[in-house]
Amino acid sequence: MRIFSRVPKINFMAQRKVALGLSILLTLIAIGLLIGRGLNFGIDFKGGVLVEVVYPQTVQLDDVRGSLNKGGYPDAVVQYFGNTSDVLIRLLPQAGTDGASKAASAEISTKVLQALDAQKNHVQLRRIEFVGPEVGKELSEDGFIALGAAFLGIFLYVMFRFEWKFSAGSIAALCHDAIMTVGFLSLIQEEFDLTTLAGVLAMLGYSNNETIVIFDRVRENLINLRKQPVMDIINLSINQTLLRSIITHFTVLMVLFCLFFFGGKSVHSFSVAMIVGVIVATYSSIYISSGVTVLLDIKREDLIPPEDHTKANSRDKDGAVV
Repeated sequence: MRIFSRVPKINFMAQRKVALGLSILLTLIAIGLLIGRGLNFGIDFKGGVLVEVVYPQTVQLDDVRGSLNKGGYPDAVVQYFGNTSDVLIRLLPQAGTDGASKAASAEISTKVLQALDAQKNHVQLRRIEFVGPEVGKELSEDGFIALGAAFLGIFLYVMFRFEWKFSAGSIAALCHDAIMTVGFLSLIQEEFDLTTLAGVLAMLGYSNNETIVIFDRVRENLINLRKQPVMDIINLSINQTLLRSIITHFTVLMVLFCLFFFGGKSVHSFSVAMIVGVIVATYSSIYISSGVTVLLDIKREDLIPPEDHTKANSRDKDGAVV
């Protein structure tokens, strides 16, 4: 057990310029993917139809998907709604269908029930709802507002708790994480719906937590170890939190991989966004947030009040050990 109590001595900041350059390149590639390929928006943003059906007994979602696939709905999103006999079906809008008409509602519900062989399986239609393009546009705008509010809140919090240079480093890491995660979702064309957006927002909170842990140790060491260079302080702080970060990332990824493999299609995009986000956040909390803080020339004086700094200088002149 003694080996785990030793603090590593990895010089992370020695590679900060290479890491920042690589991050800029990958960020530009991710932005290019978003512009060129775009996101595979789901029903929450594109609009579509929500159909809720009830079976007399427990039904397997794979069987429902298979029936819908044969009935002409291969892209239907199927999930349980409350219990294992209540199923919610999400259908993307089809060309030539007027989503606002009652006739279209009756037509879609009839086709869905036929695909599910409702009479034979005693399936009942509980409700059918349309999500129009206007609603999807409103959700898109609200989603971007939520991201902007999250960034602003985090910036103000970090600036209030630490210093604006730390806050800038934190926001740079969050922007990097968000762009990289969304860019990866664009690359693999994973469906982007409200669940995916929730995963991105949760990832940003997780990433910021990792950054705060390192910044808190940096601030503590800058104040207590006043004779060591700032670069050595940052390296020491990262190494002191390294074991804690490894354990945290490992346990979080275990849960996320369980969701990925066993959670079903309804949480698939959420787990993908979180897995990518956790991996990227591990890198950005070390190189992006700390690297940007170093670029902004963080100093010990930025964290020590002027009167305390004057007292510290006077104690140094008197020969006291700091």
